[in-house]
Amino acid sequence: MLCMLAMAIAIPAQSVQKEQKEMPDWMQELKERITLNGYAQGGYSYQNQTDATNSERRATNDFNLKRTLLWAKARITDRWSFLFMHDFSSVVQEFYTDFRITNNKAMTVRVGQFKNSLTMENPLSPVVLELVDVCSQAVTAYSGCYDPLYGLNYGRDMGLKIYGELFNSVLLYELAVMNGQGINVRDGNHQKDVIAKFDVRPVSGLRLVASGQLGTGHAVNDRQIAWNPTIVKGDNYKRNRYSVGAEYKFGHYGESKYKDARPVSVRGEWLEGQDGDVKSRGAYVTACVPVYDALDVIASADWFDRNRSMKYDQTNLTAGVQYWFYKNCRVQLQYTRIWRQFDCNYHNVQAQLQVAF
Repeated sequence: MLCMLAMAIAIPAQSVQKEQKEMPDWMQELKERITLNGYAQGGYSYQNQTDATNSERRATNDFNLKRTLLWAKARITDRWSFLFMHDFSSVVQEFYTDFRITNNKAMTVRVGQFKNSLTMENPLSPVVLELVDVCSQAVTAYSGCYDPLYGLNYGRDMGLKIYGELFNSVLLYELAVMNGQGINVRDGNHQKDVIAKFDVRPVSGLRLVASGQLGTGHAVNDRQIAWNPTIVKGDNYKRNRYSVGAEYKFGHYGESKYKDARPVSVRGEWLEGQDGDVKSRGAYVTACVPVYDALDVIASADWFDRNRSMKYDQTNLTAGVQYWFYKNCRVQLQYTRIWRQFDCNYHNVQAQLQVAF
């Protein structure tokens, strides 16, 4: 590497320009058609567990590396593209191809492995989501990011999706047929999951979103699940979900050195689901307010009841700040108070560094 660096420095600028002009056409085309992006998120967390009398029982802390993703997107034609994404701290996340059928954005077909369309938060990248824990509890459970019955699937699945924008981008729609089994595995049953999402944007800054999923799950849990004890590994069970939500952005704050002008944003969603005979529901609201230069204040309230008949619920209240120090790079500091109806309570402090390009 040192030799290569020395050689690069030694090449006169005129020679470099000449070499660029003589670059083969196929190399120039490859350079123009393939883009690389990536990001990493890691930090520190401290958790203090207390019992019903608020006396301390156990405290844990650790440094962690949550995500190290790199993806390449190839533009094959003006209508046809391909994407491959890998998480170096985990597994291959996405691989799919898009083909735009219409001359405008009215209809595009996607085939492969990608994020499912359920809820407002799941399709969003952790790079832009406000919380260190990324998604709310219900979104995390319903999308498959963490569900012992469904397995750890990072909110992604294999399938086919048709999506587009209609009426001058006032209505956005997504219709998908997916395995319902998650990433990098074959489907565990013969049924497929159907997912639909409609995103209406009547005025600037406002989104009204509804999404739903009808399907049959194939349980992969190795042990009995406390909030759903009747479903065992290998069972096929009803798995339906729906959500309604809204997001409003207003009042653009002035640009900072490393971050574009950004608005105050408020996003909330109500979610309900059913796994076998067990019904669940949850809700969240998250706000992000720019206060000075590249500094934002974050607040969120999140509630989820995994089993409505058992009242197996948890409430999270989060407050924190984030500072954008270079384009998509930021540092975050957040405190979360956690109340569990079925367990102990927690104080959770998290710090995270995000580097993206």
